[in-house]
Amino acid sequence: MALPPLVAIVGPTAVGKSAVALHLAGRLQGEIVSADSRQVYRGMDIGTAKPTPAERARVPHHLLDVVNPDQVLTLAEYQALAYAAIADVHRRGRLPLLVGGSGLYVRAVTEGLLIPRVPPNTALRSELEAEAKREGAAALHERLRQLDPVAAARIDARNVRRVIRALEVCLTTGGTASERQVRQPPPYRILKLGLTRPRPILYRRIDRRIDEMLDAGLVAEVRDLMARGYALNLPALTGVGYRQIGEHLLGHCTLNEAVAAIRKATRRFVRQQANWFRREDPGIRWYDMEETPVTAIEDEVQKWLGAEKV
Repeated sequence: MALPPLVAIVGPTAVGKSAVALHLAGRLQGEIVSADSRQVYRGMDIGTAKPTPAERARVPHHLLDVVNPDQVLTLAEYQALAYAAIADVHRRGRLPLLVGGSGLYVRAVTEGLLIPRVPPNTALRSELEAEAKREGAAALHERLRQLDPVAAARIDARNVRRVIRALEVCLTTGGTASERQVRQPPPYRILKLGLTRPRPILYRRIDRRIDEMLDAGLVAEVRDLMARGYALNLPALTGVGYRQIGEHLLGHCTLNEAVAAIRKATRRFVRQQANWFRREDPGIRWYDMEETPVTAIEDEVQKWLGAEKV
């Protein structure tokens, strides 16, 4: 019996993943399963570029608005929710589209990572966060390299949250995160599509998106989150956009300075995303969206599915 299909659409921020996914979903009786680690949070709509109500009415979306900003959604919990959503889409005879730029979310689903079931240790995390602030991210990464060189080689030293999580596994279990992260391929036939654009064009799209977020009320969204008691040091609010606007609202910088910082941080994040996907998954089929019409991608998916055009 043939395995049920799963199409993953990945790529950096602002490359056009949502537009391609909406087109494919409309043409191929698909539904979108989000693989975005920020869109899981309720009340964080503008700064995460969450699909609009109209888009969500047009195509069913899954795994949006899962938890509040002060709650933790572990990778293992996301993986379980994603598998359940994909199974639900398959049961209804539709095509699941796993869409997002969060590389670990995508890998957890498409590779079947057996994620260490190590509960969060808040006290240890606080100690490690304090250590990172006191001695620097590089020193914390070096500590991880000594305990788990395989994990350290895979984790960017600037990604303090991931370094802390890997250290947490080491220090809590006495083992390593890398040796515990084995794989059990999921029961899907998987097609991975990667979207890209020339860097200057992508940067212009990023700038336009940031302007649109500001026009849509990003400052008011962050102000409301803070007024509801959500602290800026929560993992949900440390993401690009929220942290910088929060600093502005606290009076630490002007709005223009905050926006400049958002542009700079987003460009750096995009470079990290692009490099991560190309390094971690050679099985992705890449498409330059400046050269490839979405209909050509649709044709490729149709061929892969072995079905006639809808």
